[in-house]
Amino acid sequence: MSMSAITPRKLPIFVFPQSITFYLDDQSTHKQVLTLYNPYEFPVKFKVLSTAPYKYQVVDPEGVIKASSCVDIVVRHTAVLATNCNVIDKFRIQMYEYPNKQIIGKRDVEAKLLPGIMDTAGRATPDPDIFQQLPINENKQQETYALISRNKTMDLTIMNLSSNKLLLHVNGALGGTNHVALIAGIICIIGLLLPTEGEQNHRLPDYLHLSVNFKLIFSFVLGMVANIVLGL
Repeated sequence: MSMSAITPRKLPIFVFPQSITFYLDDQSTHKQVLTLYNPYEFPVKFKVLSTAPYKYQVVDPEGVIKASSCVDIVVRHTAVLATNCNVIDKFRIQMYEYPNKQIIGKRDVEAKLLPGIMDTAGRATPDPDIFQQLPINENKQQETYALISRNKTMDLTIMNLSSNKLLLHVNGALGGTNHVALIAGIICIIGLLLPTEGEQNHRLPDYLHLSVNFKLIFSFVLGMVANIVLGL
């Protein structure tokens, strides 16, 4: 005899919600709905059991769920008393093969009665620190990234244009004489020796504090001049 004939198959059971809560002073919560799902390609039979059947009335506690379908089970609390508050009961949903009676799975759902009424406003209102501020912060961060990207692009464009212009002037001058190349190299060296923008140097005025981009241009041009001079 095969093992499949001896051991019944066990399948996961899908029930929503996972727990149900009744409120003593809120009559609208005294009736709850359990939804049983059958995602399989064959029908199944179900049965609803309870640890406290005298407290609840279940409409149609047994039935069949068609393949890839679901059913709603209405559960009414019939013992809405203060003495029953904060007591956890359980419903057990058992599924069977259809038309056989072999159990293929089960799922427990907790049920409890709480004093007072359901705070619908508190449940419906999201936490503003989580659901409202995070998208705003995210948008600001995206805007910051976009600004940084644009600034970097502009700086690189300016640096490229400036370096190209300087190279044109230097190359044009080098075509005539080697002394101009030496003068250009000296100018680049002086520019590199000047303080960088943001450094505290009171001996020189602010307009002689060069930015990092300009110093990169001077170093690039100085390297090109050195290569041209040494190659002449």
